[in-house]
Amino acid sequence: KYPVAISGAHSKFRLHSQLNNSLIRNYAEIAGREPALISPATAKARGIKTGDVVRIYNDRGEILCGALVSERAQDNVVIVSEGAWYDPAVWGEKSLCKHGNINVLTKDVPSSQLSQSNTAHTSMVQIEKFKGELPSITAFDRPVTIEA
Repeated sequence: KYPVAISGAHSKFRLHSQLNNSLIRNYAEIAGREPALISPATAKARGIKTGDVVRIYNDRGEILCGALVSERAQDNVVIVSEGAWYDPAVWGEKSLCKHGNINVLTKDVPSSQLSQSNTAHTSMVQIEKFKGELPSITAFDRPVTIEA
């Protein structure tokens, strides 16, 4: 059902999600979305080229990313950095993340009761070239509020 492994990485352009709303994101994003590194063979099998917007999904959710075809990715593995700001198509519902937040696709469970470390760096997904009208990014349009 989900033949591609997704692996989370750290972006060299930010610390987790810090600086994702700054000018520096322009150096990393593709089509305004988090890059997804895909091997040439995996991309070719799906008709994906560098610069395309891709839909990556599993039973947990779906995200849009900008494709970057690269030999650095293994076949049947897609690499997406963590830290893209969450930008759902519909707030408050299980919804497409238009900006590429990998957390949408991964489990949020601790690795053990002792460590409480996360297990979110890998999951199984499907990837396809996005079809239809590309939704605009609105993650940076919302004011950030801190509740007391």
